[in-house]
Amino acid sequence: MIAPLFRRGRLALCVAALLTLVAGCDKEPAKPEPPKVDTYTRASWDELPVTSDADLLAGFNAWRSACARLAKDPVWAPTCASAVQVPEDPAAIRAFLKAQLEVFSLRNARNSPQGLITGYYEPVYAGSLEQSEQTPVPVYGIPEDLIVVSLDSLYPELKGKRLRGRLEGRVLKPYDDAAAIRSNGVNAPVLAWLTDPMDLQFLQIQGSGRIQLESGRQLRIGYADQNGHPYRPVGRWLVEQGQLKQEQVSMGSIRDWARANPQRVPELLASNPSFVFFGLNPDSNEGPRGSLNVPLTAGYSVAIDRKVIPLGSLLWLSTSTPDGNPVIRPVAAQDTGGAIAGEVRADLFWGTGMEAGELAGNMKQQGQIWLLWPKGVPLPNTAPAPAQEKRT
Repeated sequence: MIAPLFRRGRLALCVAALLTLVAGCDKEPAKPEPPKVDTYTRASWDELPVTSDADLLAGFNAWRSACARLAKDPVWAPTCASAVQVPEDPAAIRAFLKAQLEVFSLRNARNSPQGLITGYYEPVYAGSLEQSEQTPVPVYGIPEDLIVVSLDSLYPELKGKRLRGRLEGRVLKPYDDAAAIRSNGVNAPVLAWLTDPMDLQFLQIQGSGRIQLESGRQLRIGYADQNGHPYRPVGRWLVEQGQLKQEQVSMGSIRDWARANPQRVPELLASNPSFVFFGLNPDSNEGPRGSLNVPLTAGYSVAIDRKVIPLGSLLWLSTSTPDGNPVIRPVAAQDTGGAIAGEVRADLFWGTGMEAGELAGNMKQQGQIWLLWPKGVPLPNTAPAPAQEKRT
């Protein structure tokens, strides 16, 4: 019974001590309150940019595919119960959406409806089930000694916060950062071995992927847990080091820099202390599973900040591809990510393989997001909710 004693004993003492310390600090003079911004600004259906019938049908079906998962969700269950009866007809879908849902424009802290829309994908990398000179990079499963403590049952004000670490006696210590894990290894199953440490880094950023084995079989893996350290983009480190300009940062430019500077790759990787552990996923023709635990739909599933947008929500997205083609369509909020934070922020899933990777890696667009919310249901609050972060 060490864990319960730890949670209610040492954790309580630690939190109480922190609160006491904070309370005892000299208070700075009060700063003026910034103007309050409504994250959700009521809009009308007529304000939405027009989408094609094909995009309307595909986006609606991507959202509807999660209805079995949302059957017990008090917000979406009634709408989902009706949605499964809607025929595959654009006119019927439009009528259903307008009858069931209200439109709210999302705005950021500066009261702007514009925000950053990026992309992600499911990569395919060469690998092996055996370690060798050609495949020296381990893909770890969940370590045996990783402890995850959810705090919201004891401290509601810490809802959604989790501690990750390892026990040393009766004390929970922070888990190793990424650099230590790469240097010393961990007590965890090795799911596969990769050829390049940058492949593992991008696999962790995307949160899922496929490993192409010598036999021709593909091993499908996805996010299982994380070491508890904060995510820091390696692209930011390259900018801080003067190696790239901010507007140059992309998966392609990071990969090119690593090839040109192999001696500095360990330094680059050490700049991000976060480390993702993976699990095996069923090999199927469906997309990888996101935080909602439903298969993602290429072009119509997005990762969002669930402090702003609840998982399972239906959104209307207006942005463009890197080459300027408009992307206007309904999308389904079915995933999350450590780098996806903010009110007007989304990461659009582009699919599997090299072509999807080209789109995702270069996508850093401005865009707008509208929340399509069930009529008569209170709007979501902005308090953190428990999250299973799928990507870092």
